[in-house]
Amino acid sequence: MIHFRQLRDEASGAFSYLLGCGRSGHALLIDPVVTQAALYLGMLDELGLRLDWVLETHLHADRVSAADALREWTGAGVAVGADSGIADADHLLCDGDALGCGDLELAVLATPGHTPGCLSYLWGGRLFSGDCLLIGACGRLDEPGGDGPRLFDSVTRRLFVLPDETLVYPGRCRAGRRVSTIGEERETNPLFHGVTRDGFAARASDAEASPILAEALEANRHCGRRRATDFSCHSLIQGDKTCGS
Repeated sequence: MIHFRQLRDEASGAFSYLLGCGRSGHALLIDPVVTQAALYLGMLDELGLRLDWVLETHLHADRVSAADALREWTGAGVAVGADSGIADADHLLCDGDALGCGDLELAVLATPGHTPGCLSYLWGGRLFSGDCLLIGACGRLDEPGGDGPRLFDSVTRRLFVLPDETLVYPGRCRAGRRVSTIGEERETNPLFHGVTRDGFAARASDAEASPILAEALEANRHCGRRRATDFSCHSLIQGDKTCGS
């Protein structure tokens, strides 16, 4: 049995993804948010899973990652893009890599542009696109190292060549939608459909975006680790384990 959960952080609108192999008991989390760490741990316990990996799609600027907290409490490894600018990870991922977890295997796609080190993960017919490709939108271009032409190329040349039926699970919620398909995004996403590479940056710059938080960027450069005076893993895990998803 394969376990799959899409979890939403209400404060930031960010999605996290839990994938678990029921046969082996191994699991991984994509883009976890620190305020939801107790929820993740409770869910892993409920499903009888052991966390092996925390995967980041990129250096997040709008919320603090739970990667370091989960590593401390579960012993999981943290894997990030080699060009992400994230230090203190356990494994650096590059385009074309594969990462296994029990019966699960994820293919790593380099999709830079929103940030220089953005990765997307492909698992069977499901694509975890981070903020590179959102439903009817894309990630902002003004985060550190943002590059409109590179993002346009990443989406049109790396993602839109996938089969139409590939499910797109984005990094954040938009207009209440949780999943799309490559075919739908190719044909209807207003930032890409009928838009030239030269015209993309101006159109994408007008897209709605969450605020950039300097403290989140600083923590996430170290897998979400904050100063000891700002953050206690013990107090977080011992807190309310029923926080919303």
